[in-house]
Amino acid sequence: MKTLSKSCFLQTCLLFSIFVTAQQKFTPEWSKGIVWYQIFPERFNNGDLTNDPKASDQNGAYPFDDTSAFQIHPWTSDWYQLQPYEQQNGKDIYYNIQRRRYGGDLQGIIDKLDYIKSLGVNAIYLTPIFWSPSSHKYDALCYHHVDPTFGPDPEGDVAMMKKENPLDEKTWVWTKADLLALKLIKEVHARQMRVIFDGVFNHIGVKSFAFQDVEKNQQASPYSDWFDISSWNDVSKGTTFKYKGWFGVKTLPEFKEDQTGIVAGPKQYIFNATKRWMNPMDQGIQNGIDGWRLDVAYDVGHPFWKDWRKWVRSINPTAYMTAELVYPIEKTRPYLEGDEFDATMNYNFAFIVHDFFIQEKAASTVTEFDARLKELREAFGNDVALNMQNLMNSHDATRLASAVANSDGKKFGDWGDYFGWSQKSNNKTYNARKPTEDQIQKQKLIAAFQLLYLGSPMIFYGDEAGIWGANDPDCRKPMIWADKTYDPETYNPNQSKHDPDSVVFNNDLFEWYQKFMTLRQNYKAIQLGDYTTIEKDEAKKLYVFSRKFNGEEVLVCINRSDKPISYKNHLLASKKFKDVFTKKMMKGVTIKPMDLVVLSNN
Repeated sequence: MKTLSKSCFLQTCLLFSIFVTAQQKFTPEWSKGIVWYQIFPERFNNGDLTNDPKASDQNGAYPFDDTSAFQIHPWTSDWYQLQPYEQQNGKDIYYNIQRRRYGGDLQGIIDKLDYIKSLGVNAIYLTPIFWSPSSHKYDALCYHHVDPTFGPDPEGDVAMMKKENPLDEKTWVWTKADLLALKLIKEVHARQMRVIFDGVFNHIGVKSFAFQDVEKNQQASPYSDWFDISSWNDVSKGTTFKYKGWFGVKTLPEFKEDQTGIVAGPKQYIFNATKRWMNPMDQGIQNGIDGWRLDVAYDVGHPFWKDWRKWVRSINPTAYMTAELVYPIEKTRPYLEGDEFDATMNYNFAFIVHDFFIQEKAASTVTEFDARLKELREAFGNDVALNMQNLMNSHDATRLASAVANSDGKKFGDWGDYFGWSQKSNNKTYNARKPTEDQIQKQKLIAAFQLLYLGSPMIFYGDEAGIWGANDPDCRKPMIWADKTYDPETYNPNQSKHDPDSVVFNNDLFEWYQKFMTLRQNYKAIQLGDYTTIEKDEAKKLYVFSRKFNGEEVLVCINRSDKPISYKNHLLASKKFKDVFTKKMMKGVTIKPMDLVVLSNN
């Protein structure tokens, strides 16, 4: 093998150093180490009872039934109980859950911004709010308008939109729902928080303006080259209209791609819609969103994301872009090299934490846990690590409260298997009951670790309030609010009954989340500090780590076992560390079972 000369070696080192330095500078500064709060708008809060969706508003959404009896579902009702209007169609609970609309809207989010701020949140991620017939809104009718039922005048908004030419952005109007979205952005910014929207650019809804026109006009449609169409309606050839739907779902037609990415027509439309929400009415980026979360980013080719990132950063140089990726490190790496995304929804973090804290018989050892964290933490550079959205659950995963109640299930890292296993509709043995106090204590420990670890923790709405539930759709229950009285949960999915599980706002859990978010705000070492493992004790199930920044140091001692642990080390012997909450100087600590102690040197 040929060896490098000393000069070549030094040159190589220099180039590597330049690469690393460049890598460290492509992410925004404002998003490093912040706390995210994910909101599923339809289930967060109904702030305007006059805009509640009607049956006709869900035309085109699974299960494609807009004729059965319909009403806005009672916010405080028993989740698995079929209401009288639902019983009329003779279908099971999961058919009916998909039809439910609770009436959550943008005004509801605005009304609760002070609550979100009080929790200690820095930024909000909204799952899709664009016009769509479903509750989840990943089947958009367009990207340039907010769903009319999220605003104050649904019928008026629809009438306005009908006058547009979707191909000509100069004809696009600002509906009342759109303007309310701008008000939401303004109110978020006024509270010194940020907000990002969900971009679903791989596919669009079957009832979208573009696909509807293609279905009607076939090859003559101006949108005929937007989609991946394998055959057209042609009697002479004996062919029918066939096209590619995302993941085989025909209600989600995919945009066509070539070697340059998404083809020119939809690409330009996406670019125009992107600018609309980032610099509304060309009146300044301060009035627009602060970035994007990109749905199923792995199903869109790299060339598109590279071009789109350039476009986004040309509008707002500090915009944040995070991707939905459920990939191991090596497959994730190409997306995080500075020319596509700043971060991901960090499911890999969730996998690691789940397998250590939640699993019992199949739990990772302390050493395995630390090694996996280190590998993930160092995989993409420190700047990316500080921006990663470290989550434990989302709208696509079982609630953390239910995960801790199913400790000996499948490994979270086996994503596909775990997804199905944690769905109550697929797994009747999955425990979807209210967690016990011991299980809630485990949730507390996980939440504390999530908020003390390096990166940007993301909390799914309601985790702090005590919401539990299996995977989709059960993870999307309406938010529990302290000023509402909820029916206890007594029904199983098959409509048999169990002992009542009380549904109340868990103030103790809220205060726990709030306490650790406040702690994060008060210590730069927790927000931005280096991470060092101090202790890995397999026998005691003790894990200790340090966060350091500019002389400030925070020491975190975690007891993963069911027995109390006494712990001392050279740092504590220095008599420089105080309990962060009591401010008492500590020469040693006693850590309660499944609990932690946090210390600092100031």
